Amino acid sequence: MAILITGSIATDHLMSFPGRFADSFVADKIDKVSLSFLVEELQIRRGGVAPNIAFGMGCLGLQPVLVGAVGPDFADYESWLQRHGVDTSGVHISETAHTARFVCTTDLEQNQIASFYPGAMSEARNIELKPIIDAIGDADVVLIGANDPQAMLRHSEECRFRGYPFAADPSQQLARMEGEEIRPLVEGATYLFTNEYESALIQQKTGWSAADLRAMVDIWVTTLGPGGSRVERRGEEPVQVSVPEEERRADPTGVGDAFRAGFLAGQAWGISDQRSAQVGSLMATYVIETIGTQEYELAQRHFLERMAKTYGEDAAAEVEHHVSCPRP
Repeated sequence: MAILITGSIATDHLMSFPGRFADSFVADKIDKVSLSFLVEELQIRRGGVAPNIAFGMGCLGLQPVLVGAVGPDFADYESWLQRHGVDTSGVHISETAHTARFVCTTDLEQNQIASFYPGAMSEARNIELKPIIDAIGDADVVLIGANDPQAMLRHSEECRFRGYPFAADPSQQLARMEGEEIRPLVEGATYLFTNEYESALIQQKTGWSAADLRAMVDIWVTTLGPGGSRVERRGEEPVQVSVPEEERRADPTGVGDAFRAGFLAGQAWGISDQRSAQVGSLMATYVIETIGTQEYELAQRHFLERMAKTYGEDAAAEVEHHVSCPRP
């Protein structure tokens, strides 16, 4: 099963300020703010929804094809992804812009001041999928994740026109898009990925009901936070899956991406929707236990032990010969 993962590719610059932002604001000068904060920590993390998902699939032994736009500063990041099983042949390199960047400073009270520079991400709208798919032979599914909005629309339209099965995963971009922009991202999709809030947002902005969405896509996957996930396949009873017990809680950033990696891996292996969601939930647990969206490591024995502990020996036995967990 060849899978293309399209979406944002970015680096995150995360800083910590050992004080309170509020102490630096002057009430009657808010319209003329000019502030600088001396931070005491800087972490640079690999990010972006597309490489987060592709990384997880690569760690499970698949070779997803990453599709997106980056700057010439992508070399080290690309090497990292390739070492973890990701095919980067579908990545466009801008000649003029840097890779997208998220810069965020957090104070002692968890207040944040952040900026997002889209940079090369805006050039993703120039990417055509057909040459990439022709080069790899075929595509069983194209995941269309949060990205430059014009790129998301173009990829969705091309998938419908050329008959490529695709997964709609608009996530973070739903807040800025209106109903007429969201509809073509979902119509004709094989899969739809949302969390509970995103599901409500799609319905509010498009005027569609939950029943409309269930009838529109083959498989609707909803993540429910601590409540696990729900998979609704057209014509079948919904499946709900719980989450594994966490060994520790470090940072929830990227858990949704990891779930998608595990779920799509399960679909590629040909296992059931329930098993696919179980693999996805376990992958999400690995991410919440680490700081950074691509900093976790998988070991086959440990993965299968946790699978068995949460979902039973039968579940572990069913995925055992699929999970290869290649090391970099």
